[in-house]
Amino acid sequence: MKSVASPIHIEDVNDEKNVRIQLAAAYRIFADLGMDDLTYTHLSARLPGSDTYFIYPFGLLFEEVTASNLLKVSLNGEVLEGTESQYNQTGYIIHGSIYKNRPDVNAVFHLHTTSGIAVSAMDCGLLPLSQFSFHFYDQIAYHSYDSLALENTRQGENLAHDLGLKKAMMLCNHGTLTCGATIHEAFLYMHFLEQACKVQCAALSAGQKVIIPPHNICEQASRDMRNFEPNFGIRDWTALIRKLDRIDSSYRD
Repeated sequence: MKSVASPIHIEDVNDEKNVRIQLAAAYRIFADLGMDDLTYTHLSARLPGSDTYFIYPFGLLFEEVTASNLLKVSLNGEVLEGTESQYNQTGYIIHGSIYKNRPDVNAVFHLHTTSGIAVSAMDCGLLPLSQFSFHFYDQIAYHSYDSLALENTRQGENLAHDLGLKKAMMLCNHGTLTCGATIHEAFLYMHFLEQACKVQCAALSAGQKVIIPPHNICEQASRDMRNFEPNFGIRDWTALIRKLDRIDSSYRD
């Protein structure tokens, strides 16, 4: 009989083991959803108030990530715990710069999905075409393409500046980024952003005039979305953890 994994205490954000397990789960879930990009893109999480964060070793596939092989990295990009085969300079600049400037943020997710990149290359930006997109109405930032993030001070500061106080950003001609006070918040924002981008690509490709709701309706929907679930993302995240445990609980190792 297959053993059942012990429940994760999702709301215990101050326990390092718990944060590691949940971050590893996020990597596995994105891999299962087909939203990874070989060994590129990255997800990170930190203990609230700390000056270090966890991220995967550059070179692993998302499906290979476990709680124990995650690296612990300083906000300045120094690997404090764990082993990597190649220094992930762009990843450390992106994540470290955001954590330095946003004490409210404890998870940062960056992806290169086809739909996300497609919308990031559109001059119109993300349009309010679907209920998915209303989460981001007047709540999404944009960052102009600036090649690979290899200059820690300038590029990192510019990225953090453009993000401002928002929790989602289009990296123009590059991809998407979301963040949150928790892993489940960053995850659900990324899920909704991906769905919004998919809908936009599908709607615009149909060659028909699209319907955009009035400004006041979009604003109301945006407020309603933010206030509908007090602990944003936890319901869906808990369900996904149960599913992942049924499929393969090795991410916990």
